[in-house]
Amino acid sequence: MLENFNKIKLANPVDLIIEQIRELIISGAVKPGEKLPPERKLAEHLGVSRNQLREAINKLQFYGILKVVPQSGTIVNGIGITALEGLISDILKIEKADFKSLVDTRVLLEKESAKLAALNRTQDDIVQISNALAAYEAKVIEKQVAVEEDLLFHIKIAEASKNTVLKSLMMIITPDIVKSFIEYKVCDDRRNNLTINEHKKIVEMIIDQDAKAAENAMLEHLSEVKEFSHKT
Repeated sequence: MLENFNKIKLANPVDLIIEQIRELIISGAVKPGEKLPPERKLAEHLGVSRNQLREAINKLQFYGILKVVPQSGTIVNGIGITALEGLISDILKIEKADFKSLVDTRVLLEKESAKLAALNRTQDDIVQISNALAAYEAKVIEKQVAVEEDLLFHIKIAEASKNTVLKSLMMIITPDIVKSFIEYKVCDDRRNNLTINEHKKIVEMIIDQDAKAAENAMLEHLSEVKEFSHKT
């Protein structure tokens, strides 16, 4: 009889904050371009800690829903809403996208992203990509899950491509990729350590502005996960 019961998972406060902000945006109660209340006041009103609120805001910023502007506040970013509620649901129809399709799409975007990043990157882009790589390495060294840091590294490369459409498409599929990577346990300790070296090679090719080598390095980096996706 036990198999008929599902385990009850208590909601994480951070997830509840994210869901509430998301619903307010979707309902139109909070519109693109509007600023959220100051962190301290919002945390007090919600009955959560500032750290929990900050974690929720950071995640929403990662997915392009919010934008934190220094000395200005947290602003609702319209492109994130479009990605979540418009493009995904109405155009791409990937609410139940299979893992293989997500990975195949990612490979197409990523190889072009790496090539264009090598051609168009600025010195600031190199700093941003290197910082993202360092954040990933730090998580791996501490033996923590580093899926989001991994994908943030790739998004920084997409930003360096200077192709805003390509970056937006990456942002659209990122949430589903994160979910699938965790569900299928794609990343383990062995893979994470290999990934560090592969990331470094990609960065090196981008710094050298060798577009073809950057594209090949990215394809090599994604070859294992692509092969895995075709077996699931």
